Amino acid sequence: MNGMNWRGIRAVMRKDLKVVTRSKMIMLPMIILPVILLVIFPLLFGLAAIFGGDMLAGEMDDFRQMMGMMPPQLLEQWQGLDMNALFFQLMAVYAFAPMFLIVPMMVASVIAADSFVGERERKTLEALLYTPLTNRELLAAKMLTALLAALVVELLSFVLYAVVVNAVGWPLMGRIFFPNVTWIIMVVWLGPAVAALGLGLTVLISSRVSTFQEAYQLGGIVVLPIVALMIGQFAGVVYFGPGLVLGLGLVVWIIDAVIVWFGVQTFDRDALLARL
Repeated sequence: MNGMNWRGIRAVMRKDLKVVTRSKMIMLPMIILPVILLVIFPLLFGLAAIFGGDMLAGEMDDFRQMMGMMPPQLLEQWQGLDMNALFFQLMAVYAFAPMFLIVPMMVASVIAADSFVGERERKTLEALLYTPLTNRELLAAKMLTALLAALVVELLSFVLYAVVVNAVGWPLMGRIFFPNVTWIIMVVWLGPAVAALGLGLTVLISSRVSTFQEAYQLGGIVVLPIVALMIGQFAGVVYFGPGLVLGLGLVVWIIDAVIVWFGVQTFDRDALLARL
């Protein structure tokens, strides 16, 4: 990273962040999805646990079957909890953990989708490509913009989720119980890696397609592994604990490095100019 034009990189980042905050198409998904995932969902889990005792009792056999697929080390942490508190812990803390990763990935992908194709749609791409920044510096500016925004939103979302979960769960738990070690590692290690994966792939796509919607839709395929991880938890195939989170983070960071290297090697200003 030595010898890079950080002044020019920061200038591009400031311009892009200003565009992001002024665009409803970009800001609305960044607001609506976190509210749904981090406020409405835990509220529904809490209401179901607090007021749906009879309903849960009626589904006791299915609930026991689901708990039977949970790893022993997880069940040990939940000893002494009644069925309602157990349900809330299972849904809000354990099962929902992979879904939280959608927030930083989505934010990074939305902003990255706008990186080059948005410049083309606003008729500013030609001026950007004629700046004195090198290919590596230009890609760094675009990726760092998306990553910075994703990390800020991820941190704020985590704080919001912690407040909501502890508030909703207080009648059930009688104490502040969130976050746990898994969530902390996920927020500081795996979440940024997932955000970098989403933005890396989406920036590459954005430099090769014609519209924001096309870039965003193609970039959305990176959500599929998160959905698979959540299904694997319910099926008892994987345990979303500290070890798995650390290992997944390492794997994703390695993939990120490969994507960044590939992006630098294949970035072609002339090809972008030819599509203007």
